[in-house]
Order: sequence, then structure tokens, then C-alpha cells
Amino acid sequence: MRVGLYFGSFNPIHTGHLGLANYLLNNGLTDELWFVVSPHNPLKNEVDLLDEKERLAMVQLAVAKQKGLRASDVEFQLPRPSYTIDTLRCLSKQYSQHSFSLLIGSDNALLFNQWKEYKSILADYEIRVYPREEFCFANIAKEYPQMQLLEEAPRYNVSSTEIRRLLKKGKNPGKMLTDEVYAYILKNRLYEAYASTKKD
Repeated sequence: MRVGLYFGSFNPIHTGHLGLANYLLNNGLTDELWFVVSPHNPLKNEVDLLDEKERLAMVQLAVAKQKGLRASDVEFQLPRPSYTIDTLRCLSKQYSQHSFSLLIGSDNALLFNQWKEYKSILADYEIRVYPREEFCFANIAKEYPQMQLLEEAPRYNVSSTEIRRLLKKGKNPGKMLTDEVYAYILKNRLYEAYASTKKD
């Protein structure tokens, strides 16, 4: 089976994440899409990062009723910080019957030479790149011709940062979150608790 891996903080997971995942499934680019919840991205300083178990729980809620989508906590058991190459090798060994590909944003693609053993990733795994505003596909195509650019993929004007900002202000993010994820956030007062301790 072909499995696409969508790594991220998912802080929180939103409908843009889900829409892109379903785009890959519906267009036959992968048989399943696994959301790999990352404890911490070594290239980011995420001071507002919610506890990994809470973020995993939200991903599980978001994908529970969606065929072909799955939440993965594989990086919770790996040494930290988490590096993509180590996770890929772990999954390839654990699920030798599957072939794995990566889904990354064009912003990350432009930083790809900073990834641990990035040449090994390029050599051993397919990489699909989805568009992000202000990050040019042309530069990626020139630098990494083996990457597949998803130029026809839909753009989603939604971000976890904006969702956290709205929640901090006590506003409903509306269609940016699934009903299940929003209910979970409200029930557990997740970003209210974070907002009450973090300075602007």
C-alpha cells in the first residue's frame, strides 16, 4: 500500500490540513494519508506548542470518520528532537509492506537542505510539495527536480496560528475547525489555558 506521510505540529489540526489530505486521496496520489504528529520540529522554536497528547487526540478526532486518513504517534517513541529521516526509516522497517512518501509545504521545501540526511530522503522517498503563499515553486523545481509539485492543489486560507489567535480572544474559528475538534478544545480549555500564561 502507498502511504503518504503528513508531518506537522497540528496545533491544532484544521480543515485545511484535512482538505489537502483528501485531495491526495481523491486524486489517486496515495492509498492512505497518515498525519504524523511531531513532538517538536527541530527547525522551529515553538514556544506555544500544546502538549503532544492533546494534539494527537485532536487529530484522532478529526480523522475518525474519514476513510483513508489516520493519526500516527510514531515520533512519540523516538529519540528527540525528531528528525524525518529517522521516522521514515522506523516506519519503513515497521511496515515493510508499505511504500511511503512525504507531503511537505513549499516553505519547508526551500529549507530542505537543512534537514538531516536530506539527500537520503530524496533518494529513497517520493516527496510531494504543496503550495504556500510567497514561497516560489520555480526555485524548488530548479533545486530539487525530483520533487513533485502539487500546482493544482487547492489553497486553503487557514492557519493554526490564526486559529490560536481567535481562540485566545474567545472567538469561534468557525469552519476552520471540525465540530469535534472545536468541542474538544472548548471542553478542555486548551488554548485558553495557554493564552492565560503567555505574554503577547
